[in-house]
Amino acid sequence: MPLTIGGEGIDRGTRKTIQVQLPLLYTHTPVVLSVQVIRGRRDGPCLFVSAAVHGDEINGVETIRRLTRSPALNYLRGTLIGVPVVNVYGFVRQARYLPDRRDLNRSFPGSEKGSLTARLANAFLEMDVSAAAEPPISE
Repeated sequence: MPLTIGGEGIDRGTRKTIQVQLPLLYTHTPVVLSVQVIRGRRDGPCLFVSAAVHGDEINGVETIRRLTRSPALNYLRGTLIGVPVVNVYGFVRQARYLPDRRDLNRSFPGSEKGSLTARLANAFLEMDVSAAAEPPISE
């Protein structure tokens, strides 16, 4: 059984971009969190990297972009999960904070019914990530 994120399966030896639905803006505009998943053909550890928790700190976005395009990933054992932009709202506005003027970094773990920032923190931490136990592939 494959690794699943947001209900979408990712098999070994594949890469996929998953769009996780985030809380709507006050204008009811939909916003998604882009999650890049790269699975090696063989079993191994899982590494999770994220960037842009503050929407105006963008160096990590390019770092993750370069990492996910690295030729070395052709030999990956295990899984790489990358979220280049966590604070999508602030990133689009080129601002540290979300539109409700809260700092995402100080809002974890968040809540389902709180402010926009609290709901983003909750959605980020509660991304539906699951992996069934897969038998290792013989070499």
